[in-house]
Amino acid sequence: MMRAAMRHGRTIRRIWAACLVLAALNHALILIRHGLFWDYGGVGPGSAAYWSSLTVVDPLVAWLLLARPRVGVPATAVLIATNVAHNLAVTLRYALDDGFATRVLTSPVLLSQIGFLLFVAATYHLASRTRVFR
Repeated sequence: MMRAAMRHGRTIRRIWAACLVLAALNHALILIRHGLFWDYGGVGPGSAAYWSSLTVVDPLVAWLLLARPRVGVPATAVLIATNVAHNLAVTLRYALDDGFATRVLTSPVLLSQIGFLLFVAATYHLASRTRVFR
């Protein structure tokens, strides 16, 4: 039973890591296309720096999930929670009148991030299962 739980935890961490690597590739493509100092269509410098930093932060956390799960699991939860919170705040700031819900519900990017956040929350206890956590 314990071995199966640890195997499931390892599988979940690999799925999380794959999602983070894909996200990092997306951020890298944006930087290749627009340059390191792009303002992401006019957002503030803090938001632009945050989004650009995910090019490095996402794969670092993915590596931690595989190499140091005791750090990687909570780091993933914090990373996706702050990412969703930040992106919803930016969306709210630029939404016209009552267009916030429409923007969220019609954005594949936001919906995929919210979906990943829910997946991380739902599988956190499984991802934590490793000998390191004993």
